[in-house]
Amino acid sequence: MTLHLDLLRHGETEIGGFRGSLDDALTERGWAQLQAAVAERSGWDRIVSSPLQRCARFAQVLAEQRGLSLSLDADLQELHFGAWEGLSAAQLMQTDEAGLGLFWNDPYAFTPPDGEPMLDFSARIHAALRRLHLQYPGERLLLVVHGGVMRLLLAEARGLPREQLLHVEVAHAALFSVVVAADGSLSEPS
Repeated sequence: MTLHLDLLRHGETEIGGFRGSLDDALTERGWAQLQAAVAERSGWDRIVSSPLQRCARFAQVLAEQRGLSLSLDADLQELHFGAWEGLSAAQLMQTDEAGLGLFWNDPYAFTPPDGEPMLDFSARIHAALRRLHLQYPGERLLLVVHGGVMRLLLAEARGLPREQLLHVEVAHAALFSVVVAADGSLSEPS
């Protein structure tokens, strides 16, 4: 049986750059972005969110507004960027230009210093998907997650080579849909 997922990226946060496991709050604009993204959407059976507040706080409000159950899943957290957390790409261009270039070129081949390897991140996200598929077969879930999670899943659904993961554009409060087939393969609905 298939599982239908709507993937919603959190809105703008108080601080930009590589946030990873940092637990920043949404700005007022971030809240407005998310409210606009879901205003015309419905049909979810439940909401599952990253526990980081930039996802979880909006997910909680939306679940209450829509009368849906909410669960938090730590495996849906963003990639941990290690020593890069809290830094912007502009800052990294000054301090680690070579590393940033390697990461953008192929995030599977280069891990930020003290960061989470992309293979581990991918395994963590796919483990969460397997659990969701077993728990909620045939349902439509809203996942309130991070840009890295969405890039990973959308790149796979689109059949992109894994090194092109970071070429997938995912703006704040972007909303995409994917289908998880019985065999665990991902696709975008046509």
